[in-house]
Amino acid sequence: MPPPATLRDRLAALVDHLRQPVDGASVALMRFAFGALMVWDGYRYLSNGWVLNYWIRPSHFFHYDGFSWVRPWPGQGMYWHFGFLIAAAAAMALGAAWRLSAAVFAVLFGMVFLFDQANYLNHFYLITLLGFAWIFIPAHTTASVDAALRPSIATADVPRWSLWLLRFLIAVPYFFGGVAKLNPDWLRGEPMRQWLLQRSDWPYVGSLFQTESATWFFAYGGLALDLFIVPALLWKKTRKWAFIGALAFHGLNAQLFSIGVFPWMMMAATTIFFEPEWPREIFRWFARPAPRPVPPLNPAGAAGFVLLAAFVTAQVLIPFRHLLYPGYVSWTEEGHRFSWHMKLRDKEATTVIRAREPGTGRTWKVLPSDYLSPRQVTKFQDQPDMLKKFALIVAEDHRKKTGRELEIRAEVMCSLNGRKKQLLIDPEIDLVRAPWGLGPTPWILPLKTPLK
Repeated sequence: MPPPATLRDRLAALVDHLRQPVDGASVALMRFAFGALMVWDGYRYLSNGWVLNYWIRPSHFFHYDGFSWVRPWPGQGMYWHFGFLIAAAAAMALGAAWRLSAAVFAVLFGMVFLFDQANYLNHFYLITLLGFAWIFIPAHTTASVDAALRPSIATADVPRWSLWLLRFLIAVPYFFGGVAKLNPDWLRGEPMRQWLLQRSDWPYVGSLFQTESATWFFAYGGLALDLFIVPALLWKKTRKWAFIGALAFHGLNAQLFSIGVFPWMMMAATTIFFEPEWPREIFRWFARPAPRPVPPLNPAGAAGFVLLAAFVTAQVLIPFRHLLYPGYVSWTEEGHRFSWHMKLRDKEATTVIRAREPGTGRTWKVLPSDYLSPRQVTKFQDQPDMLKKFALIVAEDHRKKTGRELEIRAEVMCSLNGRKKQLLIDPEIDLVRAPWGLGPTPWILPLKTPLK
């Protein structure tokens, strides 16, 4: 009998399996859909005035920790930024100058994501992850401009890891979105119940939204779909029905909630779970080129797979980091971002912010609208870390104008998912000097108000 396989042998077998070629048609189709949707989304931001209102008009921004150097361009720079972003997305869709266009898109969209924490969206995070993943995936070797202009690179196949990396990145928001719904509020129908009641004036179906049956259907149906859609898509016997369910789910979300390009992107991306050759059976332009060697990885070799494994591991661990903090994550917000906690909370806050000059004893009320755009004002009041950053903005602005230091305190009465309002943070803490770091934040008050 041969000796039992060691861990090293099994890892080598896995690496060899991931290097093997599979049909690249579904990867190429997802490339086209992703690029086309990014062109559309970029156009929306320009035509609706969002570029102007989100990044040009505001005078202050909520920078991510460690990324304060990533700032919106001055003057007309943001219009140029989105122009180049749209051009790069169009080139990606066509598979033209693939590595360059993918890298340009990834960097430009990553900057958009980092410009202002007030604009955080889960699908922005997903697009950023996909954008950088595309750089390394050889999605341009079939049904592309590059393959047409350079027949030497044309091949019908891609390495198997390319297909499974895309499947993984689409599976992550589904699965962890479901895991995040396993919380007491969601299991009791909140905040879905409130959102459905707000849409009770819809024609034909609005009256149904007022029923408890509708609340349980949407709450538990969404939970079940998120948790089980990926296994159902991977199993051939249930794939068709799972795909129909995904289309219905995302189509309904597009109507119920203002979540932009996300449902349409997920509809298109979910096709990556079908057999990799399926587009060749439908679309004529997916002609099969002559077989050629498939590039194993870029960067090649063991280092590439170490990086890939580290990236995948990070995406599995990050959604659980909120478990390192005490309290309810939807209340404290510690560990909320980057964890696929999507549409789980409805918060309303009334905030009174006061400034005090220690040297003179003078006090006054701070109006957030004097420093922030209307959108920023609505976003920061129920986020403890953004309250801290706003205090620093006000204190720095005052220091530049007067040379004097400030103390900033905030009384934030906040409601979560229909609860009665209670204090979110310690109103006596000076937010300018309040401790903030990777550990738990002592000045966030625990949630004590019960759900109705």
